[in-house]
Amino acid sequence: MTGESRVVAVALGANLGDRRAAILHAADRLTSVLADFRLSPIIETAPVGAGLEHDPLYLNAAGVGRSDRPARELLDVLLAIERDAGRTRAYQGAPRTLDLDLLLVGGEVHGEEGLIVPHPRFRDRLFVLEPLAQIAPDLKDPVTGKTMEELLAEVRGR
Repeated sequence: MTGESRVVAVALGANLGDRRAAILHAADRLTSVLADFRLSPIIETAPVGAGLEHDPLYLNAAGVGRSDRPARELLDVLLAIERDAGRTRAYQGAPRTLDLDLLLVGGEVHGEEGLIVPHPRFRDRLFVLEPLAQIAPDLKDPVTGKTMEELLAEVRGR
């Protein structure tokens, strides 16, 4: 491990197989990577995106912990957990056994090949902001400076 410990936020979702077990197993794995890891309540949501209306419903949650690992290493861990859960990427938005998104890594901003932090679409997604605001309402987006609670209120107001 390198660097300074900072807050890391992760979105968890699944819409194939035993969705709850997949999320809970991923959360258990994340406790070995993120200190003081906390998982939000798990919510059920409809798929978001054109052409996905008939896909299975998702279970979604958010997790927050602390780490001093580099963002790229954190992303690699998330991808490995997805693979271990049988995740495949048949096409954009395809149903999945597990989806883990690296949302925030402290106040860091990354825009490199394969690593964009903060996650580029998290500010528009109720299924991410609702559970994240429940466990970390005062966590700030380093790009907008807004808290998760403020971002959630904006999305709800649309």
